[in-house]
Amino acid sequence: MKDGGGLVLVCDDTEQIRTLMSINLKLEGYDVEEVGDGQELLERLQRPGARRPRVITLDAHMEPRDGWWAIRHIREDPTLADIPVIMVTASVQQHDRIQAGEEGFDAFVAKPFDPDYLLELVHGFVARGRSYAPEP
Repeated sequence: MKDGGGLVLVCDDTEQIRTLMSINLKLEGYDVEEVGDGQELLERLQRPGARRPRVITLDAHMEPRDGWWAIRHIREDPTLADIPVIMVTASVQQHDRIQAGEEGFDAFVAKPFDPDYLLELVHGFVARGRSYAPEP
């Protein structure tokens, strides 16, 4: 997808993780913006005139506002609710996966993650929006 896949927002409190995701996404033709926590993500999304992302990757555990807080705000805002959001987290218990689905995440990726799988998810969501149904 080297033809410009649109904007992906990467939200993680670990700079190395953000950098790894950004490099892989940029190599596939995506524009990438990075933010460090859920509060920064919401501020970025709600900034007047801000470019709308095609997909958001979101870590679960960050300070001061985590991914659980951010997804609730995204899904409650009618101007943001249709953006696909991929949880990328080290929380890999079954109850985390279930909660992620209940809270409105569209996909769940466990850290350490396979960059090819993450790219496959992003490609699918860019092509089909939230209707994309990836294999678990």
